[in-house]
Amino acid sequence: MNNRRKLVIALGASALTVPFGSFAQQQMKVRRVGFLAIRAVPPSPNPDPVYMAFVQGLRELGYAEGKNLEMVWRSSDGKNERLPKLAAELVQMKLDLIVATGSPALRAVQQATGTIPIVFVGVVDPVGLGFVASLSKPGKNITGASNLAGDLSTKSLEFLGAVVSKLSRVAVLVNPTNPTALLVLKQVQVAAKPVRIGISAFEAASESEIDAAFAAIARTRPDGLIVAPDPFYVGQSRLIAELAAKIRLPAIYSFNSHTEAGGLMSYGENLAVNFLRGALYVDKILKGAKPADLPVEQPTKFELIINMKTAKALGIKIPQSLLVSADRIIE
Repeated sequence: MNNRRKLVIALGASALTVPFGSFAQQQMKVRRVGFLAIRAVPPSPNPDPVYMAFVQGLRELGYAEGKNLEMVWRSSDGKNERLPKLAAELVQMKLDLIVATGSPALRAVQQATGTIPIVFVGVVDPVGLGFVASLSKPGKNITGASNLAGDLSTKSLEFLGAVVSKLSRVAVLVNPTNPTALLVLKQVQVAAKPVRIGISAFEAASESEIDAAFAAIARTRPDGLIVAPDPFYVGQSRLIAELAAKIRLPAIYSFNSHTEAGGLMSYGENLAVNFLRGALYVDKILKGAKPADLPVEQPTKFELIINMKTAKALGIKIPQSLLVSADRIIE
């Protein structure tokens, strides 16, 4: 079984399955793919690991930089306000396709071009945010692999309630420059209403604002914290985990990078898998498919990860029922 077939089967991406052939039969024309992100990208000495998962996915599909692929990397270094300029630069470079990671980057690329194919990765509710017409028929020049992190609010509250007795007040950290911020906040509020949990929103779009937000959170003394899914917050995983620990606040996140950096719990899709799916879309489009005809894929598996070291430091006893259901426990 060749590498390409292994990758498609492993991801279960039947909708993206294409006729298989040897790498020798692939077009040797050099394809130029732009990549717009918020966190560190190659050739940075420490690129974000999930971006490298995308590169590995392309390699498994037969693409090699310097042979049949040229990657044009752009990063805003955590500053969403830089994304429109970077998107405009990419559009002027005669690329075959542009990959946009996260809603802020996708918005910038969407506004910069209506003709160059765009593949998005890690975007919450692409229909609600107006990126595609529908999941089954995206329309126009955009498609990709969505992220359901914003739809997991009920589970996030449930997990927080399992480790915090009498959970009644929860803070939510959101990035106001991310188009998904209001959407995620609304979903948390809807999930909290039936169980009578009060929700307070705190905004932060920079390191200094994260510090200020946690100072404000500490003054309100909530029982727990939900950190909204956001590419910038992923890059600030260690800082956020340290600030939450400093005020001894149990927090739940959407991505495993947060728990690996010291956060208490995370529940959501494995981002590396999301980026592997993105590579499949790129391959399909470079071989002639139109984005409008490729349904948006939604994740089907979510991981609960618990950091026991952090739990012990916070004096939290994780219920056995939660430990049994966890996909991974960090000691």
